[in-house]
Amino acid sequence: QMQLAESGGGSVQAGGSLRLSCAVSGDTANYPCIAWVRQRPGEEREGVAAFKLGGLTTFYADSVKGRFTISNDNAKTTVYLQMNLLKPEDTAMYSCAATSWRFCGSLRVRDQIYWGQGTQVTVSS
Repeated sequence: QMQLAESGGGSVQAGGSLRLSCAVSGDTANYPCIAWVRQRPGEEREGVAAFKLGGLTTFYADSVKGRFTISNDNAKTTVYLQMNLLKPEDTAMYSCAATSWRFCGSLRVRDQIYWGQGTQVTVSS
């Protein structure tokens, strides 16, 4: 099992930055692959970034590529989502999720197994 807990959401003006954190604990040996998923108002969830803990290869949705960066701390207990040049359309509930090696790097919501509760990000124009 995995436990995930997000923090760092808030309100920011367009063009600003936020860094989200996801505290990761549990069976990271079998579920080392982390994704950030968001749900915009009235829309379905979409994966925006994914990688393997400690890995160098990252995956991004086209909508955030070049603006968002996924990373982890040295202890691999916290995953970050650095969000720059935020736009009003980035307003969403952001959740981190964990999955197995089989789906490492996947941005598909259905491939994620464990979920955090989410943190709200609001970008005003």
